[in-house]
Amino acid sequence: MQRDHQDQHTQEVLTEVATYPLLSALFGRRSRRFGLGMSIPDGPLAYTSHHEPVPLNDLERTLLVLGGTGVSGWNFGIEQTSSGDPEKGCNYPIRLTGRTSPSSAGMEASELIWTSENGTYITQFRDLDPERQHPLAHLSDLETLVSSVKQQCVQLLPGRVQLPAQTPYMSAHNLWNTNKPGTTVFAPVIDLAQMTLNIIFITLMNKTIIVDPQQNRPCGNLQPYIRSGLLDENRRISLFDLERNTFADACTEMAIIGQNTLLLLQAMGLGGWLHTGINGNSFLGADADEGVPGVGFLFTRHPTWTQPNPVGLNGYFEGHCPPYYQDMRAAVEHLVSLKFGPRGTFDPQHPGPFRENAAVKTAVERYSSEMIECAGEITQYIYETYGKFPATTPSIYCNIFVQAHHLDMDFYDQFYSSDAYLETHRQHFEKWHGKG
Repeated sequence: MQRDHQDQHTQEVLTEVATYPLLSALFGRRSRRFGLGMSIPDGPLAYTSHHEPVPLNDLERTLLVLGGTGVSGWNFGIEQTSSGDPEKGCNYPIRLTGRTSPSSAGMEASELIWTSENGTYITQFRDLDPERQHPLAHLSDLETLVSSVKQQCVQLLPGRVQLPAQTPYMSAHNLWNTNKPGTTVFAPVIDLAQMTLNIIFITLMNKTIIVDPQQNRPCGNLQPYIRSGLLDENRRISLFDLERNTFADACTEMAIIGQNTLLLLQAMGLGGWLHTGINGNSFLGADADEGVPGVGFLFTRHPTWTQPNPVGLNGYFEGHCPPYYQDMRAAVEHLVSLKFGPRGTFDPQHPGPFRENAAVKTAVERYSSEMIECAGEITQYIYETYGKFPATTPSIYCNIFVQAHHLDMDFYDQFYSSDAYLETHRQHFEKWHGKG
């Protein structure tokens, strides 16, 4: 009987979230930073909560993960290419996995980490097979999707990531409320090495020579590829510009994951905000030698670098670069396999979104052996010249965070007008926790 009551309650709150008006979430979105149990020590808004912090429950956290960047089926790929053989299909995407957040060129190189008193977890979505996912065709399917998220995540730590409430681990204006008891911090993390490698292939499809502006030369010995016609002597792009544009794509993807999460906060009646006030490298584990282990990512270091370089989390989120590959040529071969090998994205025998799946995938243009060799030459040059890949950006990036918590409405009642929070906030504890 109790189980039936819990199931009915879950269906009711999920239905309310699923039917919450999009415009209400958009125009009701605010950064509501003050949660239960928090304290602002000084200033005109000095205030100490009269309530104990209340952590998000399992349903609340899981729904935010699903809405932020959950797998939603197949994406449709890119319908036409402006480079390569015009009779062939576009080979830009790394994955045809549809997610609630978009990704440049269908690369989908991100995962989501979240941390609270209940543990620290990471999703395993980027290589999840969409054919095994239950589609969201009806509101009742949302509960099944929420349940499936738990099977696609792994626990990294038994508790919260511990970061000292001081600079340089956090920005000074966030020390009073960030990663406090009762909060859940969501942190998108993205494989910039994999994205950059894929963008290099797209650049080669356009016959463009990648040049190193710092060394005033092409990236590697590219003359054989110019002579063969694979590259056009008159088409050039700076390596630094290529990496800057890829970095912008990555930040956009992570920010949209954050925006998805924020919109759900409004529908669910939770407080929180999107910010960059946590030192991303500290969060991942750059300061482990100083007693701040973070999540536990592996970093490489060099005396000339201003920051250590995160390269991956062993077994769970490994960057597309050494030390997880012998060299960048091996990393190139693996990306090719990921796209075109057995069970790869464009394997005609592997399911996909198309009615004539095998025919469409067979028509997608494959990289020539010469192009694969050229990509290996370029990427290995970058790695050997700069000691890392990419040259100017981290291999793994994490610097956008969303914090979610239960709102302390007393604070807003004292300092703000009557519309400082939504009806969903006012009714949250009654609807989600059975408390008035």
